[in-house]
Amino acid sequence: MTIPLPHSLRSDARDNRERILAVARTTFAEEGLDVAMREIARRAEVGPATLYRHFPAKEALVTEAFREQMTACTAIVDEGLADPDPWRGFRMVIEAVCEMQARDRGFTAAFVSAFPRAIDFAADREQALGKVAELARRAKAVGELRPDFVLDDLIMVLMANGGIRTTSPATAVTASRRFAALLIQGMRSGPGVPPLPPPVRLPPAVVS
Repeated sequence: MTIPLPHSLRSDARDNRERILAVARTTFAEEGLDVAMREIARRAEVGPATLYRHFPAKEALVTEAFREQMTACTAIVDEGLADPDPWRGFRMVIEAVCEMQARDRGFTAAFVSAFPRAIDFAADREQALGKVAELARRAKAVGELRPDFVLDDLIMVLMANGGIRTTSPATAVTASRRFAALLIQGMRSGPGVPPLPPPVRLPPAVVS
């Protein structure tokens, strides 16, 4: 859900909006999406009424705060699809997305959450997931990705990677890279690889 800006928006209103977005990006990146809207307003030094005037619902604030990250995520998947080696492209996507998550907890929480009224965000997410599914299909076709991999496994990967807690952002990235490498080894096809348990459909969490 995108909030259109009138051309006549006063400079102080624009400043308030940009300050709210800057605080939201930093806060969501460091603490996830559970931070209350009133706390965002307090840190941005605006009143709750000002916050809700610009962003009537939390999903509107989250969607706008992570618009650039969604664009970057889509570019990562496009780069993977463009690689003539689909297994290499698939590995790159897993590694890059896990690292993005380690640097910004909020974005991946937003990515796997449900935003019933954020039509544009949902459409971008579904497009990105569709491209990952195509990349996975190609990697399976060349015999590199295990045939029982399903798209919900990627959501499970993001949920697990999001559980990494460290003392510094740099350590989080290092731990996430190792986690991604372990996962990729487990996703690779090969003789004698036992089948996985049945897949589980993981419904998105609804952000309030």
